[in-house]
Amino acid sequence: MGVSENTIGLILAMASSAFIGSSFILKKKGLKRAGAAGTRAGVGGYTYLLEPLWWAGMITMIVGEVANFVAYVYAPAVLVTPLGALSIIVSAVLAHFLLKERLQKMGVVGCVTCIVGSVVIVIHAPQEHTLSSVQEIWSLATQPAFLIYVAATLSLVLALVLHFEPRYGLTNILVYLGICSLMGSLTVVSIKAIGIAIKLTLEGVSQIAYPQTWFFLTVSVICVVTQLNYLNKALDTFSATIVAPVYYVMFTTLTIIASVIMFKDWSGQTASSIASEICGFITVLSGTIILHATRDQEPPPPQGTVTWYINGDSMKASEDEDLIALRNSDFLEP
Repeated sequence: MGVSENTIGLILAMASSAFIGSSFILKKKGLKRAGAAGTRAGVGGYTYLLEPLWWAGMITMIVGEVANFVAYVYAPAVLVTPLGALSIIVSAVLAHFLLKERLQKMGVVGCVTCIVGSVVIVIHAPQEHTLSSVQEIWSLATQPAFLIYVAATLSLVLALVLHFEPRYGLTNILVYLGICSLMGSLTVVSIKAIGIAIKLTLEGVSQIAYPQTWFFLTVSVICVVTQLNYLNKALDTFSATIVAPVYYVMFTTLTIIASVIMFKDWSGQTASSIASEICGFITVLSGTIILHATRDQEPPPPQGTVTWYINGDSMKASEDEDLIALRNSDFLEP
């Protein structure tokens, strides 16, 4: 008995998450090395392009994205996209051991919560409509509802880039990752179209001559380049343990919204299935909130403690010195 296409897509999606989760760590280490030797990426530097470790992370990410691309050919987006949650576990665990970015117990709970929410979404997600040509996708992409979504997405991206990034980019993680996620939702639509074109072409029905194929390819390239640029800035500015889950939640949410609008996935579903999917989203978002909270739970350093030597004999061993310690921070106030 042969392996089903959904199973192939599932395996590819899981492998993709493993590669992408690892790439976060490799690129983060490369960015840290590059930042120590030159201008950081977070403030506009590009010295990371000379760092081999960053390129190793880049290659790993490309492998993961290729696997993800092929997965979209064999399985619906509503199955492939939520499985990106596995990259959260990979990046969080590796960051804990390799980057010394402490993952606390509640952080683990947050990761598990994200996974549980993703599973709920996958179980209750609608089946994808079978598409037979790029022209069919083009007709869906040019319907008024989706055109409104595209216009709103591009408007938000421009606002984030021109207004919010200069003011809040270095302090608010949602600025960089918002740009990545908004562009990513358009990337998935384009990649799905390209995947269908390649699959049909290999089956003997060439899609190369259609201008829509090249349009979707162009959109994919522009969106991917934009995503990588702002993802580098996010990784260089914020903890990889936080970047990975927040990026996953925003990207998955916007991608599924785009898919629902474009393909009208919810039109044939029952109210209970739609409610279950919404609950899945809430569960994933709850996991993200938990991960955000754990970043502020590191024990603060003791306040108001000062110790010094008062013996004037500099040759005396420190263990023989008389010590005075101020424990009350009130003495330190000006």
